[in-house]
Amino acid sequence: MGELFHVSSNPHIRASHTTGRIMMTVLIALMPAAIFGIFNFGAAALITILLSMASCVATEYIYEKLMHKKITISDCSAAVTGLLLALNLPATVPWWIPVLGGIFAILIVKQLFGGLGQNFMNPALTARCFLLISFTGRMTTFTYDGITGATPLGLLKSGESVDVLSMFFGTTGGAIGETSTLAILIGAAFLLWKKVISLRIPGMHLGVFAIFVILFGGHGFDLSYLAAQLCGGGLMLAAFFMATDYVTSPITKKGQLIYGGILGILTGLFRIFGNSAEGVSYAIIFSNLLVPLIDRVTIPKAFGKGGEKH
Repeated sequence: MGELFHVSSNPHIRASHTTGRIMMTVLIALMPAAIFGIFNFGAAALITILLSMASCVATEYIYEKLMHKKITISDCSAAVTGLLLALNLPATVPWWIPVLGGIFAILIVKQLFGGLGQNFMNPALTARCFLLISFTGRMTTFTYDGITGATPLGLLKSGESVDVLSMFFGTTGGAIGETSTLAILIGAAFLLWKKVISLRIPGMHLGVFAIFVILFGGHGFDLSYLAAQLCGGGLMLAAFFMATDYVTSPITKKGQLIYGGILGILTGLFRIFGNSAEGVSYAIIFSNLLVPLIDRVTIPKAFGKGGEKH
């Protein structure tokens, strides 16, 4: 035979989606939330976003350069991490908070575990939790329209009434990218249209959480309270943009449904029974640790490798 064939191990499926193309799609999908955050909180939000993204990209470049690895900043994954981290921060944090968070996300959570595809926890959310534990006061101080006060979710936790419509449109205090449910849903619809994500994880996450709130929230089937819980905090942003992370979520359809259900239960537990009004970040990080086990029990067994006998 005159032809030479390159033989490689399976799988042999080819897809048009590259890492760079997927990450660019996610960046575009995050633009409505980012733009609204800048509109809502002003120049401080823009500075926080730029610092966070720049620190993530710079950290990845410097680390890979020093370690003599292939430079991968062109795949936009570091930029996505930086933007997600920034959208989970208050606009009023000092400049070094997004910088420190970006370094932690890329260096500690991503690169030291082998780079893209090897990290077992979501880098942006892990960095947010690190900052929240280390600098609680700065990370829980929210200023809106010149007034510093509790977020709508915090008010809801203390038993006060909230304006659900303002929470849906985003004219409230909170983190840069979490206030406008409408902006987040526009971006999520774009991801679904591009088939970058499916509804399995976010749908299960939100659905189970809603059931949990109805059963244990103390308000019964109160649609106003339920809507406030769904629109409040970082739930929508996390459900569509971070829980669906390819690297840290299950690969099987059944596993994704189980994962989404666990997320819904944990989010409900942390929010309803925990001391903090929020809880979705910790729910996702804890669930990330369960993903290898979920994959192990949901991946079909190969024929002849311990499968059921008929």
